[in-house]
Amino acid sequence: MTLEQSYSFCERVARTQAKNFYYSFLLLSRPQRQAMCAIYAFMRYCDDLSDAEGISDRPAAIARWEADLESALAGRRPPHPLWPAFSDAVARYQIPHQYFRDMIRGVRSDLEPRHIQTFQELYDYCYHVASVVGLTIIHIFGFKDPAALTLAEKCGVAFQLTNILRDVREDAENGRVYLPAEDLKRFGAGEKDLSAQTLSRPLRELLRFEADRARDFYRQSEPLIKMVDKHSRASLKALIQIYSRLLERISSSDYEVLATRVRVPTWEKLWILARCSI
Repeated sequence: MTLEQSYSFCERVARTQAKNFYYSFLLLSRPQRQAMCAIYAFMRYCDDLSDAEGISDRPAAIARWEADLESALAGRRPPHPLWPAFSDAVARYQIPHQYFRDMIRGVRSDLEPRHIQTFQELYDYCYHVASVVGLTIIHIFGFKDPAALTLAEKCGVAFQLTNILRDVREDAENGRVYLPAEDLKRFGAGEKDLSAQTLSRPLRELLRFEADRARDFYRQSEPLIKMVDKHSRASLKALIQIYSRLLERISSSDYEVLATRVRVPTWEKLWILARCSI
């Protein structure tokens, strides 16, 4: 497969599956957009290894993917069509390889039923599945101030906390409870509340608390927008606003996330895109 064909494959993956990310990619230059799509395709495949149906031996599949990653980072080309574009993007934007190893570690941690005990444990999980994404893509956005790395980490935590709030019931049904046990106890909520048909008052209060925690991470990461290269700021701003809007939609629904999956509609994403591009 040629490099051009590989990038085209990754762009198709991002266009069809990156429900929030892809819109922000449209505000980047073509080389940056291609690189973002290549990185997204890698992340998408990683995520599918822990969730997608039809994989009989997930640990073995992740081990093979990890071996392919090391092969690609060493300059070889494993058979999957995303690798030529991925390798080119990583080299072109000098993305540290450890971030991708950390992503796989995060995916591997989701193979077994998971019950987070403390916020520190949750933060570590968020780092491995989301912060490393932020740390990766700011190399494509471009930055000079090393403080941007800390802010990208916090931004990733904000995004993942938002995802966790949206997916409470789905995760619980899959044996994954990301809301810390210490917080469940504090608000008097039980794990059975997470997969109930109706939202209990204790769980609603807990979700409100976690939403405020996510907002704080969004606030802490706000200076990141001005730290990336000027021509990339509109894209990063749009990405953050789309995720922030998802959090606000969850809040405005009074945290009714058990009966329905809260989304930001396409028209609103396009409106955010247009506003950020001005």
